[in-house]
Amino acid sequence: MTTGTLVASPLPKIGRMELAQIPIPEATLTYKPVPHHIIVEALAETLSFRHIGMVNEEYAVSFDGMKMFGVLDLETQMEGCRFSIGIRNSHDKSLRLGLTAGLRVFVCSNMAFSGEFSPVLAKHTKSFNLIDTLAVGVDRIQRGFEPMRRQVEEWRQAQITDERAKLILYAAFVDGKLDAPRSLLSEVHRLYFQPQYEEFSPRTIWSLSNAFTSASRNWIPFPNSKRRRSWGPSCLNFPRNPTVSPFVI
Repeated sequence: MTTGTLVASPLPKIGRMELAQIPIPEATLTYKPVPHHIIVEALAETLSFRHIGMVNEEYAVSFDGMKMFGVLDLETQMEGCRFSIGIRNSHDKSLRLGLTAGLRVFVCSNMAFSGEFSPVLAKHTKSFNLIDTLAVGVDRIQRGFEPMRRQVEEWRQAQITDERAKLILYAAFVDGKLDAPRSLLSEVHRLYFQPQYEEFSPRTIWSLSNAFTSASRNWIPFPNSKRRRSWGPSCLNFPRNPTVSPFVI
């Protein structure tokens, strides 16, 4: 089982020690950029205070070092998945410090995030307390774990016909309801109808979701916009009121 699920090339995955080597812009009277590695260390400390252990962490940084995105896999689990926390930060004010709840699927390392990043800090000023700020964000993330678990269980039970799956694929790539190249259509189709893993052999929304996310591994770029778009069946509003947005990073 591979673990290369953070970011599609050409941006490599790096560790916490490499984050510490990234230079930061000089502070001004109104703006104090917080080093990426300091934020990650503060998040790890915040999790430790709540007795939440980490089993893996991986990060990627834009070529200019200004934007950082990371995933911290937690000890907390549900059937077939492990809960994760996604984190983002920027030194150039392009992205507000934010967190989001996630799941990593054991069998294939696919990631699913619960919606958009929730900013936990209005701006990097000289007066804010990083630990207190992240504590609020982590508490919010923890409250989101149970809804994610329930949604995944619903998706695992949501049987769909082959015709319905093909209509979803058609709507996504041909009707243009998904912001993705049409060239991925055949790969999503293959992964769903000829699954690589036994876990995804049932014809369910969960299996279709993982076909979408697996196919996107070599397409999704580093998140350089203020919002990350949902990618997968959830962006097509099927099933009703989804709370988990499949998104491979």
